[in-house]
Amino acid sequence: MRHGLIPYIFKRLLLMIPTLLGVLTLTFAVVQFVPGGPVEQMVLELKGRGGAGVGAGEATGGGSTYRGRQGVDEQRIAEVKALYGFDKPPVERYFLMIKRFAMFDLGDSYYQHQSVWHLVISKLPVSISIGLWTFLLTYLISIPLGISKAVRDGSKFDTVSSLLVLIGYAIPGFVMGILLLVLFGGGSFLQIFPLRGLVSDNYESLSRMGQIMDYLWHLVLPITASVIGSFAVITMLTKNSFLEEIRKQYVLTARAKGLPESKVLWKHIFRNAMIPLVTGFPAAFIGAFFTGSLLIETLFSLDGLGLLSFEAVMRRDYPVVLGTLYVFTLLGLVTKLISDIAYVMVDPRIQFGAEGS
Repeated sequence: MRHGLIPYIFKRLLLMIPTLLGVLTLTFAVVQFVPGGPVEQMVLELKGRGGAGVGAGEATGGGSTYRGRQGVDEQRIAEVKALYGFDKPPVERYFLMIKRFAMFDLGDSYYQHQSVWHLVISKLPVSISIGLWTFLLTYLISIPLGISKAVRDGSKFDTVSSLLVLIGYAIPGFVMGILLLVLFGGGSFLQIFPLRGLVSDNYESLSRMGQIMDYLWHLVLPITASVIGSFAVITMLTKNSFLEEIRKQYVLTARAKGLPESKVLWKHIFRNAMIPLVTGFPAAFIGAFFTGSLLIETLFSLDGLGLLSFEAVMRRDYPVVLGTLYVFTLLGLVTKLISDIAYVMVDPRIQFGAEGS
């Protein structure tokens, strides 16, 4: 264990607390002023107007008075406010939320009548499927491609591959998804891949191999749309990292000693050049699950965490909004800490002392 690492980890864990509190406090404060909260929506349902959003000028927040309440019994309104916890002052609700979150109790959804933890866990298979395959394919393709580009820097292969990955980077994932659906999902051309879902309706009746193939077949289009824009960043980072190492003095010395080019590349250059990539693995691995998946999930009818968070915001399902935000923020902070620790494990020159960075 590196000198000073344990105190550094302890200090970073302590710093997570104010960061979490800051994110939750800001979001909770914003929630109080968002029109069309759950109380207003329930009152509209009681008036027979359905659960549509409240128009501007009718609502001013989660528990405030607005014109849409006219004609509804005040006692009934009080019961609705108590049902959602809006009978308590905002400060009291805030501290109750912090107390629950400290015990990892995320509460229950207003509309789906399930615990937030249950909802998050139920959506994980979709998000893990998209995130894991996106992460693996991106790195398995980009790193070898970046190394090949560095070794052949300035060649025709380098120029053409750079052009292709940059074109892919310029195309948004949802645009690529629409194009793939039109071309291969039964649009105007071919119907090769399924349009929606993670598995087919007859998934349970298939053999084990059939289930695996069905699952992978459903993932082809959404994963392609997800990874197509990810190649450029990792590929160019790999290339530039290897080029920087190739031009250093120790590489020239190794070549001068007559070492084979392959041994110079894989034994001397590879470890140092991979440091910025390896240390970014934790953040990339977690980030693949929770970023950029909403439009892909919507486009391919995949019920994952991105869609859950979006629907919670649109329906003012505050326990889900705050609960998922808490989980995502906590995961992000832990991932950043793991990335920093990875620097220490990979590069012995880094030390986290008492005055560490």
